[in-house]
Amino acid sequence: MILVTGASGFVGTALVDRLAREAWPVRACVRRSDVSLPPGAQVVRQADLGPQAQWAELLDGVTAVVHAAAHVHVMDASGPDALAEFRRVNVGGSLALARAAAAAGVRRFVFISSVKVHGEATAPGRPFREDDPPAPMDAYGISKMEAEQALREVSAATGMELVIIRPPLVYGPGVKANFAALVRLVRRGWPLPLGAIHNQRSLVSLDNLVDLIMTCLRHPRAAGEAFLVSDGQDLSTTELVRGLGKALGRVPVLVPVPAKLLRGLAAATGRSEVVQRLCGNLQVDVTRARQLLGWSPPVPVAEGLRRAVGGAGRP
Repeated sequence: MILVTGASGFVGTALVDRLAREAWPVRACVRRSDVSLPPGAQVVRQADLGPQAQWAELLDGVTAVVHAAAHVHVMDASGPDALAEFRRVNVGGSLALARAAAAAGVRRFVFISSVKVHGEATAPGRPFREDDPPAPMDAYGISKMEAEQALREVSAATGMELVIIRPPLVYGPGVKANFAALVRLVRRGWPLPLGAIHNQRSLVSLDNLVDLIMTCLRHPRAAGEAFLVSDGQDLSTTELVRGLGKALGRVPVLVPVPAKLLRGLAAATGRSEVVQRLCGNLQVDVTRARQLLGWSPPVPVAEGLRRAVGGAGRP
């Protein structure tokens, strides 16, 4: 039996669907009972994801846990209480679940972390690697780093196998936030000042991330390892917009505004963070997953984008 936390979330829903389709016994842990999940999944409710959560009953008969639930957003993520709330759920809650899992005899614990453990940007031609020193820049990244450290201590003390996966931006059907907004703009044919961006960014399609999670549940060499994950093909923002246009059957209107000018305008208008994501580099090296697990992303970028636009960014 596999317990998946965050089973009604973006990643969790896709993972539960894959497990159910492949006839894995799966217990889908959700915070609300009014969710629709595949018929093969056993749905259970856990409203509290903090350090006081009681997990023993939900872990009965479970051999592996995929911990995808997390606190990912607050209205003011830079406010004085932001880090405390991230720590309460992402560190304290993860630690409580891991301790309960180890006590219940769970063999393997797969933790969905984040590339933000490493930082927000990479130098040209120098992608993040798993053994790079952590350098989180925001409360969410700090909490994921601290959660990884706490889970390693539980694993070392109990022998429960820990696997850590650090995805960059995940896109796919139902994606929200900035990626969905970009899809909407391309779909509507709005001119975009993104025709001269020569950065490189790693993304991962939902299907590719789920495939790596499945591999990490099965593969003996995944135990004790951390893995970065991507589609294996990095894109500039210009290439991404063109790829979205092709997936939508449209020719995007791209205005070749230099990245330097965009950064200057962003600084003057308080949008530097958004423009950094559009113009900066953030690459990851997936060599470890390829070499240790024999894993390679099964879904090419073009197909991943085609699947994503079918359920993202509609008006």
